[in-house]
Amino acid sequence: MNLVERVHNIAIQDSSKTAYHFMGKDTSYGEFEGTVAKFANALESLGVEKGDHVAFLLGNTPHFFISLYATMRIGATAVPINPIYAPSEIAYILNNSDAKVVVAVDALLPLIEKAHETLPTVSSYVICETDPSATEKMAQLPEAAKEKVHLFSSLLSAASVHHEPAAVAEDDNAVILYTSGTTGKPKGAMLTHGNLYSNARDVGEYLQISADDRVIATLPVFHVFALTVVVNAPLLQGAEIILLPRFNPKDVFEAIKEHKATVFAGVPTMYNFMNQLPGTETSDFESIRIAVSGGSAMPVALLHSFEEKFNVKISEGYGLSEASPVTCFNPIDRERKVGSIGTSIVNVENKVVNELGDEVPVGEVGELIVHGPNVMKGYYKMPEETNAAIRDGWLYTGDLARVDEEGYFYIVDRKKDMIIVGGYNVYPREVEEVLFAHPGILEAAVVGLPDANFGEAVHAYVVLKDQSVTIEDLHVYCKEHLAKYKMPSHFEVLEELPKNTTGKILRRALKAQALSK
Repeated sequence: MNLVERVHNIAIQDSSKTAYHFMGKDTSYGEFEGTVAKFANALESLGVEKGDHVAFLLGNTPHFFISLYATMRIGATAVPINPIYAPSEIAYILNNSDAKVVVAVDALLPLIEKAHETLPTVSSYVICETDPSATEKMAQLPEAAKEKVHLFSSLLSAASVHHEPAAVAEDDNAVILYTSGTTGKPKGAMLTHGNLYSNARDVGEYLQISADDRVIATLPVFHVFALTVVVNAPLLQGAEIILLPRFNPKDVFEAIKEHKATVFAGVPTMYNFMNQLPGTETSDFESIRIAVSGGSAMPVALLHSFEEKFNVKISEGYGLSEASPVTCFNPIDRERKVGSIGTSIVNVENKVVNELGDEVPVGEVGELIVHGPNVMKGYYKMPEETNAAIRDGWLYTGDLARVDEEGYFYIVDRKKDMIIVGGYNVYPREVEEVLFAHPGILEAAVVGLPDANFGEAVHAYVVLKDQSVTIEDLHVYCKEHLAKYKMPSHFEVLEELPKNTTGKILRRALKAQALSK
């Protein structure tokens, strides 16, 4: 069984059941299945075959759901990409992933116009219309680009609804998710059909999601947390997804009340903004039976404040792209321990080990490692990185943790210097690479510091070789080369950066100095 087969079966058994709601329109499982079949035919008409890679530059619209399931239906591999990435970041992933077709929101037409000649593997672009002027903008493209560009709606209208799903093996790639690497270059985690199906099934079982549930999807669906918890797990159970185009606290509360939503998943930043929204009361959240949080640790004070205000228990969990992503969740049917990431979900084993890979005693800190059907096949075209991450079938997460006598895990610290901004991972090195490329910068170091709204914020320290460069110049420069959430919120110019005796920059010293102020 895989995700495509499961949704296909639900569409046959209960075709009129609502699969998702978006912008005032309900789409049934039968309608969803039909549209997926039509787009699968459309992709094949563009030359997509089993094993090819199809990239998505899509936000929270039904286009993402349709594209994902159509791609998997023909045995091709989906490559979701954050559409707000900087052009250079998008280009790297498209080239590295060997994407054959790109499905993109119409707002990215200017990017396609500039980049189509520099992306040799991409043979076609499918534009999803969200703006009535999309057709007019397409007409203004250069002829060379125009030949490669197709409208999503036109492809659908010309495609047949009859399509036989391809036979795929559990070990065939379904999705490649790019996660930022410590070298500054993103790594593509290859997740198989077996990985995605098992994690969606096991998360659904752990959270007791059923066909009667109505799940709020306001997390970005191209992110692995949302992909499993608010997309695949609900669809696997025949539940209804309430898809919101973006996160807005007021819209979330209105959607919960209108649809009597029963499941909400978010990152701590979302809970924080919802908690601060004036005029809210307990009744605004009363239909929610499950509230889960992930992406980063939730401050205990926020957790208690939200729970007291809205009379709901929040279950925190843990995951990473390489594990599809969920490995732990606080149980919903027994004790929840504040500050912990919970216990291992069904069919997944977590343990804490020392540097030799030996399990450490209860309460002792070590590296968290994971084993289960959810663990990725490896990194795309990166065998050395794969061998470093997966050893004897265990995924080494790089996170430091401890476990108590009842099997509840606690993340103590990150082994690497990753920064989490509103649930998004930012690695210092990738920001530093951009800063080092600036002609006026001699040295740079980036750290994460606490932020009341986003959990952490990126702070950059630079040594200038051109003293005429201003802080404003650096903000403008970074805006051109980095996604918004990766941009430093603060720059500080120093005469020199602290280093150890070997010349290594001491990020911890910078962070400690900033926190002591």
